[in-house]
Amino acid sequence: MKKIFKRTLLTLFILGLLSPFIILGYYMTAYNYDISSLVNYKPALTSRIYDKNGEKIANIFDKQDRYYASFNEIPPRIVEALVAIEDTTFFEHSGVNFDAIFRAIVKDIKAGKMVEGASTITQQLVKNKLLTREKKLSRKIKELIYSFKLEHALTKEQILERYLNEIYFGHGYYGIKTAADGYFHKKLSDLTLKEMAILVGLPKAPSTYAPTKNYDISMGRGNRVITRMHTLGWIDDATYQKALAENPVVYDDTLTQNKAPFIVDEVARRFRKMGINDLKTGGYKIYTTIDLKLQKVARQSLKYAYNLALKRIEKYKEKDEKELEVQDVNVSQLNGALVSLDSKSGDILALVGSVDYKKSSYNRATQGRRQPGSAFKPFIYQVAIDLGYSGATKLVDIAKTYEYEKNGKEMKWQPRNYEKNYEGLITLRKALIHSRNLATINLVNDIGLSQLLRELKKFHIKNLPNDLSIALGTMSMSPLELAQYYTSFSNYGIQVKPHLIASIDQGGSTIYKKQDLSYYITSPTQSFIMTTILRDVVRRGTGRRARVKGIELAGKTGTTNNNVDAWFAGYSPTVETVVWFGNDDNTPMYHKETGGRVSGPAFAYYFRNILQLYPQIKRKFDVPKGIIEVNIHGKKEYFSDISKPPRSEQEVDPEAELLF
Repeated sequence: MKKIFKRTLLTLFILGLLSPFIILGYYMTAYNYDISSLVNYKPALTSRIYDKNGEKIANIFDKQDRYYASFNEIPPRIVEALVAIEDTTFFEHSGVNFDAIFRAIVKDIKAGKMVEGASTITQQLVKNKLLTREKKLSRKIKELIYSFKLEHALTKEQILERYLNEIYFGHGYYGIKTAADGYFHKKLSDLTLKEMAILVGLPKAPSTYAPTKNYDISMGRGNRVITRMHTLGWIDDATYQKALAENPVVYDDTLTQNKAPFIVDEVARRFRKMGINDLKTGGYKIYTTIDLKLQKVARQSLKYAYNLALKRIEKYKEKDEKELEVQDVNVSQLNGALVSLDSKSGDILALVGSVDYKKSSYNRATQGRRQPGSAFKPFIYQVAIDLGYSGATKLVDIAKTYEYEKNGKEMKWQPRNYEKNYEGLITLRKALIHSRNLATINLVNDIGLSQLLRELKKFHIKNLPNDLSIALGTMSMSPLELAQYYTSFSNYGIQVKPHLIASIDQGGSTIYKKQDLSYYITSPTQSFIMTTILRDVVRRGTGRRARVKGIELAGKTGTTNNNVDAWFAGYSPTVETVVWFGNDDNTPMYHKETGGRVSGPAFAYYFRNILQLYPQIKRKFDVPKGIIEVNIHGKKEYFSDISKPPRSEQEVDPEAELLF
């Protein structure tokens, strides 16, 4: 009986010793421990959009906001701080620290509850990436096995790299590089020891220790990390005291940090056109041509002009209520757009698609197509100037009835000037300065519609009408398209294609770089003659509300039939800007709202702020070589070897010519 009892005890003892190994063997053979997601670690990464000066515009991500940091990017102090607080023997064990496990078991038994964990950094990585957080023995066993396998497959440095990129750091930040940027607006290399300590202390309880929620608790956790490093002898007394005393500035940003939603939306659209479908997960760095300062001013400019329009309409309603129709004052439909370019490069500096993105995210600057009206006239006049006309050329400003056939019916067209009068003979300069419709139509007739259409092809303008309505700008285009065409004037005869994305980087390599595309339109002298006329539009013509003291500006107003669309397209010596206002449902605005009245003030507000932000900006137009300046009846007129001065003026006042 005693022998049986002894054998039984011996058997139970042996089984007790072997049972952990039996259980471990069972779990090792019963499950497929796939660690490929950590060995071939390719997490979804946040893409970042930057402005031209390297300032971040937004983060773009799917579910997890994560920047990736290679091990070489991670400062050694971060590794020391992490190992000090989480796993002091990390570089010595094989994934599991059995001494720590036994110590934790003893403490837990004495306390009668779980008071201390014993997970290594490797185990924490496994738990976060490969397992659930359920508290079961089976999960713990799997965690041990996974950890052993991972330590065999990866180096310690690789494990640390994956840990610091995978772990959650609170506030929606995944990975230490994301957290450093989010909490402190810093690169990893710029972090102080205290900031590093705060970050490595977060994974234990990200919500509790998040400095945006519990600043004092977070500082206390950081101090414990620093104290542990000091206790281990990894930092000296001076470093220890300095780090304890520091109270870092913490930023409580939104995850997207979206400072320019219209730009973000437009970048996403252009990515789709490129066939790139992983913008939210591909970890791209997108460098745009946008200037965030000007983007902000552009938003303010539209809002400023919009508010002015609402105030005017209220005054009109009080004064002449009888004249108003319901559609005239449907201000809920009123909206606007603004796009601004660097005239020489075509780089888009600012792009705003509505007065308020929160109310309407539709981008009228790139997607809205409206008639430019009289803002199109400079293209016709440029053709005339290239054919030898000049600002002094006389045009006929008289009414005429045009008969034509439409659908088998005889039709009549009787165009008129906005002022509802005519002046007989006027100079080409005056005709454009005051946007005379009749003079423009007669100019088209003088050039010949067929020849005009042939000449206009050089501007690459789409969908030109094959009739005299071309003189009134009846084709449709977006503000961005009109801005491209206007570079023909603002860039001295060279049209440039606008750019929004300067370059795209991924994984340290540049995968896209903008390619400049330009078209020769005309010579600098002929283009400059047009600029002098458009400059007068602003100085004393329909664009007077676009004037800004201290800088030369040129431009053209545009108002379509029944005041449906109101434009101002213009430029300084270096920056070109197009503003559009109108009702979204294509109904007329109030009948006194013109391009000069509603869009001109937005243009002026924008350039006033440019002067404040960049006082060193070029303020006067360059006069190209070959321009002849002649004084005619007390006013300056500009000529060239193509647009020659009138002989009579040369004979009367030969000293008036000045060759630049």
